[in-house]
Amino acid sequence: MSHRILITSALPYVSGAKHLGNLVGSLLPADVHARFHRQIGSEVLFVCATDEHGTPTEIAAARAGLDPRSFCNREHDRQADVYRRFGLSFDHFGRSSAPSNHALTQHFYRRLDAAGLIDERAVPQICSPADDRYLPDRYVLGTCPHCGASDARGDQCDACGTLLDPVDLIAPRSALSGDTRLEVRESRHLFLRQSALVDRLNSWLDTRSGWPPFVASLARSWLTADLKDRCITRDLAWGVPVPRPGFEGKVFYVWFDAPIAYIAATQDWAAARGRDWREWWWGEAARGTSYVQFLGKDNVPFHAVSFPGTLLGSGEPWRTVDVIKGFHWLTHEGGKFSTSQGRGLSCEAALDALPADLWRWWLIANAPESADVDFRSVRFAADVNKDLADVFGNLVQRVTRFARSAFDGRVPAGGKPGEAERALALSVRQRVSTIRTHHEAREFRHAAAETRALWAAANAYVQAAAPWSLLRTDRPGAAVATRTALALIEVCATVAWSIIPNLATSAITAVGGEVSAGPPPWPDDVADQLLNERRAGVALASSFAPVAKLSVEASGFAGW
Repeated sequence: MSHRILITSALPYVSGAKHLGNLVGSLLPADVHARFHRQIGSEVLFVCATDEHGTPTEIAAARAGLDPRSFCNREHDRQADVYRRFGLSFDHFGRSSAPSNHALTQHFYRRLDAAGLIDERAVPQICSPADDRYLPDRYVLGTCPHCGASDARGDQCDACGTLLDPVDLIAPRSALSGDTRLEVRESRHLFLRQSALVDRLNSWLDTRSGWPPFVASLARSWLTADLKDRCITRDLAWGVPVPRPGFEGKVFYVWFDAPIAYIAATQDWAAARGRDWREWWWGEAARGTSYVQFLGKDNVPFHAVSFPGTLLGSGEPWRTVDVIKGFHWLTHEGGKFSTSQGRGLSCEAALDALPADLWRWWLIANAPESADVDFRSVRFAADVNKDLADVFGNLVQRVTRFARSAFDGRVPAGGKPGEAERALALSVRQRVSTIRTHHEAREFRHAAAETRALWAAANAYVQAAAPWSLLRTDRPGAAVATRTALALIEVCATVAWSIIPNLATSAITAVGGEVSAGPPPWPDDVADQLLNERRAGVALASSFAPVAKLSVEASGFAGW
């Protein structure tokens, strides 16, 4: 059944090149899910934005010799271009610095303040005399008091995942200068009283279903522990200004305003198209909308606790997320991807090396859904060669080449499907149904595996039918086998389109399928597609570009 679905992926930081781990951790699976739902007729809204506020942006802009706004303009355009080249089909790719997000963030603050959920407190802040500035969380490094990792940040320890405050760190130092002569000074800040929202959040979480077990477990662990009130302001110049007397020169914490940008991006999309954003976010108007978020496991606390707390605490009828689809890490050759340290493979370097669909296929087929997954270039090359060159690409190429030469470049007519074709139709119908079920459940690895299995079954049919051996002795039989194989390729490509849109579209065109500006509809009547002569006489495209095999021995890729 088709329906209205809102899909968001975690906002990528505007500073720094994004790597393949960022891509597969939220952006790419969200795109695959959006494409699939468009295929089955759902009304889809897929929104995202660059996350533009915070200290990293200020520092990166200064290093680039630009003011933050100019820096964000440049980097937003850069990221938008990379995602376009990767085929990410956002309905709107906005910016957290947009006026709409500033207004909404201040609106939520006022609602929370009126509800008694905002406290003003004196906070000990880390100040670096050498840097002549307060050091926000991410720019204080030190030893984690929980696990002992030596490079924990002041907001979070990546080694154990614990959220921190800078003053929690042992032997803190400045990430900018390495200064260890840090001072603690008091500054007035605002806190969201998350502790007062625990019961509401627990009741809300009780109504959620379909979350991956590790995501639900992480959410519960935050709510069963002593949930701390969260500081939502910072001593910075770049960000959403705090509309409160005495807070001039302060802005909201990036993790307070960033998730709100999902709503602001929807408002901007709706305003540009004369639509009502409330259909996706507000009260009765959004009752028919389901909402799915895609994000990495480090973002779970903010999306499963903090952002719902903001929405529920406002006292307004905002649409909250139905399902959070979380992902573990993609590592690189045994080590962790790191934008800040330039370790791993950036999206830009990946696209410079190979077509987007090769990366899309491997990343989805190996998505880190239940555990971390290690990217190794040798394995990547071997998998792509087997799946896309040997199985899918070879299937399309050999069938279309034979059909063009044997039947004057057209889908052949004549002959009647036999028992083999009827059995094939039943089998393919079941496989297509299974693939759809996996997509609906957001089980990406299973969906890719079953798609691969369908391709293999199609190759097996073609090999067994062997229309080239029937051509002289049984031309009608050769026509049936060829026509069935061509229709089968269209089915194979259509169910793979959400993952490999360019290759799938090329294959559909090659077998005489209908290609429009929109997505190819999901194949609902497989038997009709495989057994009838509805495409007989249709001209075949002149060629299908084969998937070039990668060299396994020389498959290393330049990182950044």
